[in-house]
Order: sequence, then C-alpha cells, then structure tokens
Amino acid sequence: MSLSEFSIAVGNRIRALRKQRGWTQEQLAEKANLHYSYLSSLERGGRNMSLESLGKIVEAFEINPMQILNFADTLVLDEESNKQETLKAISNQLELCNEAEVNMVYRVLNDIIQTFKKNS
Repeated sequence: MSLSEFSIAVGNRIRALRKQRGWTQEQLAEKANLHYSYLSSLERGGRNMSLESLGKIVEAFEINPMQILNFADTLVLDEESNKQETLKAISNQLELCNEAEVNMVYRVLNDIIQTFKKNS
C-alpha cells in the first residue's frame, strides 16, 4: 500500500466512524480541535496528517487508537464487504470488549438469529 493509498484508507475510516456517530465534519473538527477544512482534506486523503492530529481524532471518537486503522470495519460500514470481511470486523470489535460484554453480544446475536429463523 502506497502512502497515498494509506492516506485515503485512513481518511475513509475517519469518515465512516464520523458518519456512524451521525456527526458532521464540523462537529468532529470541533471535538478534535481541528479546522473543518483540514478535516475535510484528511477524509479525502488529500493531506498527510500528523500523529498529533490523528491523536486528536482518536480522542474525539473515544476509541482505541488501533480502531482507526481497522479498515475492514470501513468496508462493513460502507456495505461493500463480503461475509469473511464482516466476520473479521465483528471479531475485531469483540476483541475490544470485556467478557461480560462479549457474553451479552452473544445472547443478543443468538436472539436475532433465532428470530430470523422463525420468520424465514
């Protein structure tokens, strides 16, 4: 992956996380203490970002820094993923949860699957 491809991938990930939260670029920029036009350029992959700016964005999202580089999640959020990518993204999310949270997700998922089977 070239540097420009990496910048675009990170920008896409930031955009996906922002949209997932229902935030505008202006809202994220304010939370991250960045100018909205700078953020817009980052989302398009048009600028190289500093680690300081990346850190501000991670803090604004209140996420683990590794989540910003989880590009498989971006594919899932954009509905362009296949089954394996989706399963990997789910697994990545579960890795960030504690045992009680994983158990709760399992119970909810099991209920959803059983509902689908009953309605099929």
